[in-house]
Amino acid sequence: MKQSSHLLCLVLTLGFLTACSEETPSNLPIDEAADSGDYERGPNNGRMLVENDFAIELAIFETGVPPEFRAWVTDQGNPVSPTDIEMVVTLTRLGDVRDVIRFLPMGEALRGDTVIYEPHSFYVAVDASYQNKSYNWQYESLEGRTTILPEMISAFGIETETSGPITLQQTLDVIGTIKANEETSRSIRARFDGTVQSVSTSIGSLVQAGDPLATIESNQSLLPYTITSPISGVVTERNINPGEQSAGQVLFTILDTSRVWAELAIHPSNRKIVKPGARVTLSSPLSDAVATGTISNFKLTVEDNQAVVARVLINNEEGDFPPGSFVEGTIDIAQVEVPLAVKRSALQPFRDFTVVFAKVDNTYEVRMLELGRQNETWVEVLGGLDIGTEYVTTNSYVLKADVEKAGASHDH
Repeated sequence: MKQSSHLLCLVLTLGFLTACSEETPSNLPIDEAADSGDYERGPNNGRMLVENDFAIELAIFETGVPPEFRAWVTDQGNPVSPTDIEMVVTLTRLGDVRDVIRFLPMGEALRGDTVIYEPHSFYVAVDASYQNKSYNWQYESLEGRTTILPEMISAFGIETETSGPITLQQTLDVIGTIKANEETSRSIRARFDGTVQSVSTSIGSLVQAGDPLATIESNQSLLPYTITSPISGVVTERNINPGEQSAGQVLFTILDTSRVWAELAIHPSNRKIVKPGARVTLSSPLSDAVATGTISNFKLTVEDNQAVVARVLINNEEGDFPPGSFVEGTIDIAQVEVPLAVKRSALQPFRDFTVVFAKVDNTYEVRMLELGRQNETWVEVLGGLDIGTEYVTTNSYVLKADVEKAGASHDH
């Protein structure tokens, strides 16, 4: 509840400090009706541009084709042949990027020669010529855009970075179990057989190297001597009690658990991409402990479910990874140089797209992204963003909330 209240406070404050609209280019007097979104639509659901009896219906058409402009022209209510019209549309995007679109006849309409890429956010200048007379219209069609006063940027915790190339570390998530390292197990027998006088430890006890385990009276000398632990570890077996004969048997088994094996299940389809020596990060669901290691080897046999088992030897001096417990792992499988990537923290949903907010001066606008490979921190960008774009990496949800509050339209 506290977090929701904080977000509401930010959004309400932003509403007072966000400019109502971005400054328009000085040479484009914006039509007030068009600016408000209260404009006449034609039979093709396009925007009507009218001067006296001459009219152009201009629409973004994207049924079965990439978005493009289509135009239908009438004079005194009668259709005008597309071959009798010369028409150019200039789109001025954020950052003074200009797209010039020319039109060619297509049936009863005019068809623009340029794809209108997302976002459909721009100032529009329409220049047409018919029967030696020129017609001009200007309007804005903005979406996913907001402007924030400079002094509020730090108050909202908005941070930016510049998009560019990175080395993308690809990983594979796996699960597994912790197994005891049998190579560190010690089986302890009496040096001289005799009668057990006392036992100093029990199964499950933690002992240090040199700790006494039992006292035995030798059958030969009838003198007592003490058996001590050769290593530090856990007593996993105790096979003797006071009054019994040692009789050459294993009296104790001590297991050093300071280093244990993590056995990770690898799906057969991923076996080729997991290599010996690959770095592994492990976490225990029993604690917040994290350990790192490398794949030492693979078990020769597969599991009943056909999983291949990769083995990683890890430090367990703190006892955070007890044998028998489950473990989660992330295996580094490849490093890929990608020409363009953004931080995953920057991503926001917008309409049917995943976007980041590009920053130009104090104005922020969505960029619809085509995404590729990713890891926990970065995601590759295949399209929708230019290298070198300054984009918001932290608290972009504030911008999204303000854009949605403003109800920015998608003009088609």
